[in-house]
Amino acid sequence: MGARGRGSAEHLSALVVLLKAFNRLGYFPVLDEVPAEVVGHIRRDLRLPEHVAPVYASARTAERHRSLVRARSEAVHDPAGARKVAADAIDEAARRKNEPADLINIALERLVEGSYELPAFRTLNDMAITIRVRVNEGNFATVLARLGDASAARLERLLQPGPGGKSELNQLKRPRAAAVVVELPQAVGAPAVGGRAGQHIHQARHRLRSGTAPGAVDARPPDPRA
Repeated sequence: MGARGRGSAEHLSALVVLLKAFNRLGYFPVLDEVPAEVVGHIRRDLRLPEHVAPVYASARTAERHRSLVRARSEAVHDPAGARKVAADAIDEAARRKNEPADLINIALERLVEGSYELPAFRTLNDMAITIRVRVNEGNFATVLARLGDASAARLERLLQPGPGGKSELNQLKRPRAAAVVVELPQAVGAPAVGGRAGQHIHQARHRLRSGTAPGAVDARPPDPRA
């Protein structure tokens, strides 16, 4: 295969790799970063020699092929417009969600709905972090303004260590005492429970009275003869 034929084969391989990748990912990957298994599969389907790689000898040819792929996929190539759509979606979502991954997914859904060529992941990630910080700072400022000076000072005291190095916040986080089950007398005229369910209830009441139930508390008055 001559130099011209080899270049045409490489361009064909690169074009199909871009087409398959764009239809799957929504953006154009760097050809050098496409897994070798994918490149090999496409090369075999095209019946090209093993030494043919998906490369471009000319940047102009690469851009022309990307335009062909966009036209075939009916994708909108508008980087500035895509970033604005993503930013608006993230700003709206950040008022009810906080994880960057959730914000990025919402932005991607909005971009796919508009058939936009997707920005790079790093662009969306940086956008999600920046907008989330701005929205959270606005939320904090709103809450602080509504609290007033006295309530804000009270919250700050929660974090100050007290005796023993423990803050009031640590005291608030202590687990509650376990709830105690108190047996109520059966209501007058209440229907009796029979069968296996009634047997289980009777056994449970007996264990509570005798104090043998796990965690049971003996609520009987002390025997004066003891």
